[in-house]
Formats: sequence, C-alpha cells, structure tokens
Amino acid sequence: MEAATSHSSSTAFAALIWWVVPVVLVSLAIGYVLWTSKFKDKFDNETNRSVNKFHLFQQTLRDPNSEH
Repeated sequence: MEAATSHSSSTAFAALIWWVVPVVLVSLAIGYVLWTSKFKDKFDNETNRSVNKFHLFQQTLRDPNSEH
C-alpha cells in the first residue's frame, strides 16, 4: 500500500512541476515585456542625448578651417 501512495505523490509532484514552471516562465516573460516597453522611451532618449553630446564634442575637435 505504501508503494501506491509514494507513486501517486510523485506523480502529483511531477504534474505540479509541469504546471508551475511554465506558468512562472510565462509570467516572467510578460513582466519583462511590460518593463521594457515602459522604460524603452526613457532609455532611447538618454541614448540619443548621449550621441548628440558626443557629436558636439567631436565637432569641437575639428579644425574650423577645414572644408569638412
């Protein structure tokens, strides 16, 4: 009788794992998508600002008498 109980509990545990793991992974994926979509504009703006500042810095190093 003990073997049947052990088998049914291990089956129940395996079934639980097969449901819990995908649910957790899908939840994390949805959370990541929401997080990135919420903060994407902020990071894009900061990147563009940094690139623009770098271009201005490069222009200060160029020779003002050159034709480029």
